[in-house]
Amino acid sequence: MTVKDLSRADTALRGRLLWFVGRPEEQGEAAVRHIEDGLLVLEAGRIVAVGETAALRPQLPAAAKIQDHAGKLIVPGFIDPHIHMPQTQVVASWAAQLLDWLNTYTFVEEQKYGDPAHAARGAAFFFDELLSNGTTTAVAFCSVHATSAEAFFAESERRNTRMAAGKVMMDRYAPDALTDTPRSGYEESKALLGRWHGRGRQLYAIAPRFAITSTPEQLEAAGTLSREHSDCLVQTHISENLEEVATAKRLYPDCTDYTAIYEKYGLLGRKSLMGHSIHLSESERQRYADADAVAVHCPTSNLFLGSGLFDWQATRDPKRPVRIGVATDIGGGTSYSMLQTMNEAYKVQQLLGHRLDAFALFHAMTRGNAIAIGLDHLIGSFEPGHECDAVVLDARATPAMAHRMETVTTLAEELFILVTMGDDRAVEETYVMGEKKKPRQRGA
Repeated sequence: MTVKDLSRADTALRGRLLWFVGRPEEQGEAAVRHIEDGLLVLEAGRIVAVGETAALRPQLPAAAKIQDHAGKLIVPGFIDPHIHMPQTQVVASWAAQLLDWLNTYTFVEEQKYGDPAHAARGAAFFFDELLSNGTTTAVAFCSVHATSAEAFFAESERRNTRMAAGKVMMDRYAPDALTDTPRSGYEESKALLGRWHGRGRQLYAIAPRFAITSTPEQLEAAGTLSREHSDCLVQTHISENLEEVATAKRLYPDCTDYTAIYEKYGLLGRKSLMGHSIHLSESERQRYADADAVAVHCPTSNLFLGSGLFDWQATRDPKRPVRIGVATDIGGGTSYSMLQTMNEAYKVQQLLGHRLDAFALFHAMTRGNAIAIGLDHLIGSFEPGHECDAVVLDARATPAMAHRMETVTTLAEELFILVTMGDDRAVEETYVMGEKKKPRQRGA
């Protein structure tokens, strides 16, 4: 093993290291990297070397601090590519289906985020939950208010997390207190983008909520903003619910299908995160693939709201594979935990006759989601040069998990237990740029 000079290393994380260099579904074991007793060696929060502890430890300077998690699994920090910051008090709202749920609960709560104090309190809670669950990067929708995005980015900057977010743009079919206009939506988004995009670890995501809540004029403005800032993500919703699909087609009668609406306004491209993407035709999947757009699967939300089952196998058809992200979709989703999100993703695919193994599930919420949001050169893996966001996992965190682990003989079995039985209790520590960031429980 060739190792660069480590004389300036300041930190090392020791544990059972696991990361991916390819897709396990396609490459099998060749995609997996696992070191049973490994060190992640860091300099100013970035990985400078990774390897066996016995080989690297003697090369560390005396002043380097070793965070010893020997025996525990260390994986890249989890990534959540679709989540709503203003919906923390919407989770677990007894619901009908999507459109009723939005009007009855979501729009009521999101109006409160025009108050800077409420937005700041909500943002602090939101980040506590993410980091408690091992999520170090998210792509988030804020409310229509610029104040909500300001609160989000200020809290993220304080914690040094790599995050992307944007204020939603919505100029119809919502309460007056929760709408903007094509012009104000564009101008406020552009101002936020100018202030936060690329500042430290912050990134801006242009966020027309979805076609139903945006007029053609607003989607045109969002498309213009995307063309002007082609390095920004675009996030929206599509084909989550059959009633939604029918309504979108009625509102845009000149478009042949739902996907065509976003295509028309330049909002379907390699930076586009298309939330849900359940009820797609073969033609739509083909156009996703042609545009290199991302279908973001939100399993707990889709099950809770009765929206439908996302067909992973059809979306990853080898003839025209579409990039897939997997996300919590708080607050339609019911858990902040990416472990529990992958638990439900596994079950959805079981219902469709497709089995995702443990390595595929872990890849999806680390390197897979990093690829989906275009940040795999920075996060989602333990390659030298990457930013060191990491999560330490304990597969014996609860009595039931410890009892089950007594019979485990392989890494794959352990990973599957973490996915199916794990949650925030299985997260021993969360590291952001090599620093401990998991909030401590009250009284701990």
